[in-house]
Amino acid sequence: MTRYLHIGGVVAVGFDPSGEYLLVITHSGRGVFSNRTWERVARSTELAYPEGGVGVGIGPIEGQAIAVTEMNYDTGEMRVVSLDGRFVLECESNGIAVQAPDAAAGTSILE
Repeated sequence: MTRYLHIGGVVAVGFDPSGEYLLVITHSGRGVFSNRTWERVARSTELAYPEGGVGVGIGPIEGQAIAVTEMNYDTGEMRVVSLDGRFVLECESNGIAVQAPDAAAGTSILE
């Protein structure tokens, strides 16, 4: 099953070490999403671009250094797999398609 997160200006994404949250860095700030509901749980309009492949968390992951994958501006795409392999993110500058490979086995983790 796939869920689409409409987020403009995606720059980089990364999961926190617990795997519970996704940090999304955009050209207009940062957001944190719960991987249980895919609802945004924190938002900051303060620009904080990643440095050296690391972004700084906000909200429930406040101040944590989060390893992020940055957008490939040559292709305009980025693919990220969660640390536990439960989620595959297909990212473009205007949003993120969250795919749950487990859903093919008959259990949907996105519903």
